[in-house]
Amino acid sequence: MRLHDYFDYRAREQPEAEFAVLGDRRLTYREAQEEVHRLANTFVSAGLQVGDRFAILSKNSIEYALLYYAASKAGAVPVPLNYRLAPREWAYIINDAGAKLLIAAGEYVDAIDGIRGELKSVGRFVAVKAAGARGWEDYHQWVAGQPTTAPDRRITEEDDVYQMYTSGTTGNPKGAVLTHGAVTANMVQILTGLEGVVGERYLIVVPLYHAAAALTTFCCVSWGGCLYIHEEFNPVEVVRTLSEERIGTAMLVPSMIQACLVFAPDVAQRRYDDLRLIIYGASPIAEQTLRRALEVFKCDFAQAYGMTETTAVLTFLLAKDHGWALSEKPELLLSAGRPVLATELRIVDESDNPVASGTIGEIIARGPQLMRGYWNLADESAEALKGGWMHTGDAGTMDDDGYIYIQDRVKDMIVSGGENVYPRVIEDVLYQHPAIADAAVIGVPDEQWGETVKAIVVLREGAAPTEEEIIDFCRGKLGGFERPRSVDFVKELPRNPSGKVLKRQLREPFWVGQKRRVSGV
Repeated sequence: MRLHDYFDYRAREQPEAEFAVLGDRRLTYREAQEEVHRLANTFVSAGLQVGDRFAILSKNSIEYALLYYAASKAGAVPVPLNYRLAPREWAYIINDAGAKLLIAAGEYVDAIDGIRGELKSVGRFVAVKAAGARGWEDYHQWVAGQPTTAPDRRITEEDDVYQMYTSGTTGNPKGAVLTHGAVTANMVQILTGLEGVVGERYLIVVPLYHAAAALTTFCCVSWGGCLYIHEEFNPVEVVRTLSEERIGTAMLVPSMIQACLVFAPDVAQRRYDDLRLIIYGASPIAEQTLRRALEVFKCDFAQAYGMTETTAVLTFLLAKDHGWALSEKPELLLSAGRPVLATELRIVDESDNPVASGTIGEIIARGPQLMRGYWNLADESAEALKGGWMHTGDAGTMDDDGYIYIQDRVKDMIVSGGENVYPRVIEDVLYQHPAIADAAVIGVPDEQWGETVKAIVVLREGAAPTEEEIIDFCRGKLGGFERPRSVDFVKELPRNPSGKVLKRQLREPFWVGQKRRVSGV
């Protein structure tokens, strides 16, 4: 099937139901389909052929969701841009993709104009809410007057549906190419694992350039739900929305959950009567944060684990698993769950040989949701998809029941005195300290041990523990080789759009001038 098939079905079956809400604006499925058709015909009229790339630069909006479906019908391939990147980074992605068209929100017009001369492939610039901007076509005028019927384009499940660039922590980002077949397969896998409700409101606050937000959007529509869209994340407003706006399901990355618990002063006093499910994923979550969230929101939780290269989801830790963990198997809260439908996972050594149950190795995956490859990177694609298995770069274990436990990124592992040290184990302990709001652990050079463990922490407001107090707190909870030898205090940790801490950036000052760099630097 194709992405837009689900959208068309719901528009036929429930035309007057809510499709999307953003502030005071509301759109029905009928209105959304008309707008999707106008936009799809605009792509065709603009000369975009099946497989042509175009870039999107915007915060979350109703138009963003419509663009995915319009592109699906026209056969054009969206390249979502992370609006948090620098203009030169946008230029790299746009040029790498060979985007022929750029659609940007008005607030980014000036920044794009500053790099316009570098954008060799872009022949058309379209601005949303920037009427009169020189050198830009107004989005609404561009679309106006187009037919409200679908364009005559033959699109198959083998065609590309979007090209999403990985938010890697090293080197240039790579464009993961996903087909209609891969994306709709992952939708079926998600729909099989989670129960959807027709007409339910889904909070869309994770940026729509992110795989997790895109797939949440697609699944909401396939269930006949309503997209309740936030332009960007504000923890106080998210908590208010979850409490007051009849939200049934929300997808949040762990850093968002933590921010809601820390920075929304009334989070524990509110009621969340309509909130049925919170899906979390995209980066590890501290056990203490998860337990607190379960206590406060009093709804079901499901964890999704995957990556851009696997469309979105490889495994689920379902609501029933969380219940089992709370009642009798607390260690399960540390798991990322078990594979979704028609997905195989293995834990392997450096030679791709399977390791014994409970042994740490790299997680590799095989299933219909894998990317076609990296755009114009044949060698990197072959390496990542070696043997038909996606090599995730995540270190983990699998127990006898098939549950996956993510230990860390393979490249973030610390080697101290010949012992492998996994930062997440230490970070989970640090999060138990009442004064610590956020934490990251890195390896720093040491003449005797090769590397030693350094903790970098963000303190809660008003807290002032010393370095020695934090190190002492870890005694008895960690092995001697795992305990931090030093602690740095910072106001915030650098994170990529997925909420993952940029450990390379944290490590870099300590490794300057070192001839041998370990721990993934």
